[in-house]
Amino acid sequence: MVEIGAPLLTLLIVIVSYRIVTASGALEVTISPTIVALLLGANLLAFMGLMVLAARRVALHRAARSELGGRARLHVRLVAFFSLIATAPTLLVVVFASLLFQLGTEFWFSDKARVVLRSSESVAQAYVTESKERLLGDILAMSGDLRGALSATTVDDPRFAPFFARQVAYRGLSEAAIINIDRQGEAQLIALANLDKRSLDKRLPLATIPFLQGGQPRITAEAGDRIEGTILLDAASRTYLYISRQSDRDVLAQAARARSALGDYVATVDRARALQLRFNILLMIVALAILGIAIWVAMTVADRLVRPVNELVAAARRVAAGDLSARVAVNPGADEIGTLGSAFNRMTRKLGEQTGALVSANSQLESRSAFIEAVLAGVTAGIISVDGERRVTLVNASARTMLALDEAAEGKALAEVSAELDKVLDSADREVVVQTVIDGEPRTLAVRSVAAEGAQVLTFDDITQRLADQRRAAWADVARRIAHEIKNPLTPIQLAAERLQRRYGKEITSDPGVFERLTATIIRQVGDMRRIVDEFSSFARMPKPAFRHEAIVDIARQAMFLQEVAHPAISFSLDSEGLAPTMVCDRRQLGQALTNLVKNAVEAIEENDDQHAPGVIAMTIRVEGGRLRIVLADNGPGLPAERERLTEPYITTRKRGTGLGLAIVRKIVEDHLGTLALRDRPGGGTMVELDFDLESLASLGEDPAATDAEEARFPALKRSGAG
Repeated sequence: MVEIGAPLLTLLIVIVSYRIVTASGALEVTISPTIVALLLGANLLAFMGLMVLAARRVALHRAARSELGGRARLHVRLVAFFSLIATAPTLLVVVFASLLFQLGTEFWFSDKARVVLRSSESVAQAYVTESKERLLGDILAMSGDLRGALSATTVDDPRFAPFFARQVAYRGLSEAAIINIDRQGEAQLIALANLDKRSLDKRLPLATIPFLQGGQPRITAEAGDRIEGTILLDAASRTYLYISRQSDRDVLAQAARARSALGDYVATVDRARALQLRFNILLMIVALAILGIAIWVAMTVADRLVRPVNELVAAARRVAAGDLSARVAVNPGADEIGTLGSAFNRMTRKLGEQTGALVSANSQLESRSAFIEAVLAGVTAGIISVDGERRVTLVNASARTMLALDEAAEGKALAEVSAELDKVLDSADREVVVQTVIDGEPRTLAVRSVAAEGAQVLTFDDITQRLADQRRAAWADVARRIAHEIKNPLTPIQLAAERLQRRYGKEITSDPGVFERLTATIIRQVGDMRRIVDEFSSFARMPKPAFRHEAIVDIARQAMFLQEVAHPAISFSLDSEGLAPTMVCDRRQLGQALTNLVKNAVEAIEENDDQHAPGVIAMTIRVEGGRLRIVLADNGPGLPAERERLTEPYITTRKRGTGLGLAIVRKIVEDHLGTLALRDRPGGGTMVELDFDLESLASLGEDPAATDAEEARFPALKRSGAG
C-alpha cells in the first residue's frame, strides 16, 4: 500500500510545486525564500521516500535470496538505519542552506541594490558623457575650420601646418590627425599632431568608415586612457579627421566596469527566479546524491555483515542435516564475526571427532547386535529379555510370532505383553509349562527363565502342536487296541442273537414281542458298536494316499449331492467361478474329508435349537497364486472358544458325535500338504478353509515315491499318521 501511495503523493507534490512556481508573477521577481524552502523540503522528502522504498525493495530481494529467506531482516534494517541517518540531517542542512542563501542574496535582487548599481553607473557615465560631448563640440568646430582652410589652400601649403597646430592647442587636444583612405582601402596619414605609436587602423577602424560616410561623427572611449573622435572631412577625397583628448585611465576603467556590472546585474535580475530554482534544484540533487551514497554504503555494509552470517546459517543447516564437515571462511580480522566463525569451526571439528568416535562405537555395537539378532533370528524358540523393572528390552522374531506381538513391544511392561510370562518370574521354578490364550486360541508354552546381570531372559517353545500330536498318537494307539479287543466278541454276539431270533423266535409263547425287541436291540447295538469300531480302525490305520490328477469340482459336487438328497430342507450351493481346476490328490480320502465337513455342517444346523432361518451351506473353490482354496460356510451355531481342539480325537460339541470326524479331516489335509483353518462366518455360523499348494502336490503326482520323500521332509505329519 505504501509503495503505491508514495509515487502518487510524490507526483501530487511535484504538480503543486510547479503550479506555485509558475503562478508567482514575473520571472524577474524571486519567490519568497520561505515558500521555496517549504517546496524544497516537501519535494526532497517525497523523493527521499521513493529512494528509501526502492532501497527497501532491493534489500528485501537480497534478503529473500539469502540462507534465511524471508526471515532475513538485517539488510532492511541497515538500509532503514543508514537512510534515516542520511535523510534527517541532509534534509535539515539543505533546507537551512536554501533559506540562508536566499535570505543572504535577497538584498541583491531588491530595488535598493538596483538603485545603487544604477546610480554608481550613472555617476561614472556622466563624466564619460561630458568628455564625449566636449570632444564632440571640438571635432565639429575643428572640422568646420579645417574644411574652410582647405577650401582656400591645400595640406601641402606651409601655412596649413601652423594652422592645424593652433587648432589642436586652442582646443586642448592631446592628438590630432588627417587620414586619407586610398583606393586600395589603406589608411594614409596626411597631417598629424602629437600622435603616439598606435597604428592607424586602431584610430580609424575600417569597419567604422560606412558609418562615418553618413556625416555623423564617431566618439568613443575604447582606448581606455582617452576620448577619441572621428569625422568625415571630404567625401570626394575620402579624408577623415581624428582627434583625442587624454582622460583619467582609472575613471574610464571604473565607468566601463560600472557599465559591465550593471549589464550583468540586469541580466541576472532577468533570470532571478530561474537562478533561484536552479540553486534549490541543485541542492535537492546533492541531497538525493548524498542519500543514494548512504543507501549504497548501507547495502555494501549489509552485504559484508550478512555474508558471513549467511555462511554460518548455511553451515549450521548442513550440520543439522548431518554434515559435520561444514566449515565457514574466517575473516582474518579480529572482530566478533571472525571470532564466531572460528568458534563454529572448532565446534564442528570437535563434533566431527566425537561423532566419529560414536560412529565407531555404534558400528561395533551394531555388529554385535547384528550378530546377536542373526543368532536369535535363527532360533526357533521365543526369547524375551526384561530389565530389573520387568520391562521388555528384547524380543526375537519367533517370540513375536508365537505371542502375536507388534513392533512396539520393546519398552512395555512384561505384564502388558503376557501376564502368564510375568507370573513365571515370580515362580521359584526355572522351567514351567504355561497355558495362555493368543488371538482367542489356547496355547501351551514350555518356558525357561534365566537370570543374567540384573535382567531376566525367558526362553519358551510352543508345544501346543506337539501335545496335540502326542494325544493323537495316544488316541490312535488306544483306538487300535479298542478296535482289536471289541471287534472279536462282536461277531459271536451278533451271530448268537440272530440264531436266537431265528431258532427260538417262534417257540417263545410268553411275551414273544419282548423277545423280538430284545434280540433286535442286541443286533442293532452290536451294529452300532461295529460302526464305532470301524471308525476307530479308520482313525488308527489311515491308508497311504494314492495321488492322481483329479477334478476337484466333481469331488466336491459328489460330497454335496449325498447330503443334499438326504436333507432337502437345507440350501446347498457350490461356486467355482466357472472353473474346473484339477489337483493331485487321493480322490477317496479328499472326498471323505469334504463329506465329513458337509455332514458336520448339516448336523450343526439340525441340532441348533435357536435356528429360525433356513439352513444354508455354501462351498466355494478358488485358485489364486498357485494355491487352491476350498471354503465351506454354514449358518449354524458357530464355533466354541477353544476351536483349535476340535481337530483333536474325541473332542466334539455334538450330541451324537464321536469326535473323530475333524481329526480324520485334518489327517487327510496334512497328508495332502495342506492346512485346515476354522473361522467364524460373518453374520453367524462357521467357515472351514482348506488350503493346498498345487505345485507341491504336482511334484507328488509326478513321482510315485514322492510320498515317502514328503513324509521324510515332514516328520510331524508322519508321526500323526502313524498313530
